[in-house]
Amino acid sequence: MSASAPFPVLPRPFLKWAGGKTRLIEQYQPYFPKKFTTYYEPFLGGGAVFFYLAQQHPSLQAVLTDVNLELINAYCCVRERVEELILLLEEHQLEHAKDNKEYYYWVRSRSYKKDTEKAARLIYLNKTCYNGLYRENSKGQFNVPAGRYKNPNICKPDLLRSVSSLLATAKIEVRKFDLVLDFAKSSEDFVYFDPPYYPISATSNFTAYNRDNFKESEQLKLRDVFAELAQRGVKIMLSNSNCDFIKEIYSDSQVFPKNTIPKLIEISASRGINSNSDKRGKVKELLIVSV
Repeated sequence: MSASAPFPVLPRPFLKWAGGKTRLIEQYQPYFPKKFTTYYEPFLGGGAVFFYLAQQHPSLQAVLTDVNLELINAYCCVRERVEELILLLEEHQLEHAKDNKEYYYWVRSRSYKKDTEKAARLIYLNKTCYNGLYRENSKGQFNVPAGRYKNPNICKPDLLRSVSSLLATAKIEVRKFDLVLDFAKSSEDFVYFDPPYYPISATSNFTAYNRDNFKESEQLKLRDVFAELAQRGVKIMLSNSNCDFIKEIYSDSQVFPKNTIPKLIEISASRGINSNSDKRGKVKELLIVSV
């Protein structure tokens, strides 16, 4: 894709994602590295940082991964079978308009065999569920209730086609975050981690990413991966909660030699999802940087 490649609509996240970073890009901009060759995003989600960087760096090599099979399948279908996916989403749009709640719960209860049908289901549910959450029960079943939208825009053909074009050269795989160590080796690599945030209250955990909770032990494992990458000279950014636990583990001099201790930067974010409505609004998050 050349810098002047024409897009009818600029590529951007095609999924609503709780904790998505679209509105934070402006605050992240000063901390993105100026030069790098390969970009890794091991917690893909809505991919806002990828979409921004891919347009800023037309020759970017991107490796986009996540443990969520449904999510990765959706990205692959947008990249490889976008026209078929658009037709399925148009059908969902028509059926939803007839009886939105009944149709929503019918689709949510169904399982599909074809990859494009699975992808269309995920996108449809994402556009019509409560606040764009992705949450699974202990059986791995999507269990978010229907949202209250009068006329949700379920199918955006021009956006999907532009995203498909942007994803054409990206490597997209199901992969655990720690496997980035097998690939990111030098200062030519840039890794952005956006893990499930460390809960800072008893109620902030209700939007669990999937049935496999990202526990404290996983946060420590992620910190160790960050430290190993930093020692290799890899450029790294990581988003997380602004809390004592996260501050402490990323300031541990026993884990980070003096020349690799990352910078901890406070970012102002809007939080629209919390089971306690009094705790929604502006909050401080951490951006942890080693570039």
